[in-house]
Amino acid sequence: MSKIKVDPVKCIGCGLCVSIAEEVFRMNDQGKSEAIPEEERVSPCAVCGCCDGIGEKIKEAVESCPVKAITGE
Repeated sequence: MSKIKVDPVKCIGCGLCVSIAEEVFRMNDQGKSEAIPEEERVSPCAVCGCCDGIGEKIKEAVESCPVKAITGE
């Protein structure tokens, strides 16, 4: 799941995704969540998530979003 998007219109800024996968999500200046661009992520493995468990965290974040604002491929 390398293409992760957060819909800023749907996002309510609860921060749940950040608490689940802070390697991939952050809060922006508008108080909404956003996916950290791949080139800015600390771990190069956060790109696909297969090698360090990040993929499972991303999946959990997508499934846990209360307004279903996160999509990923």
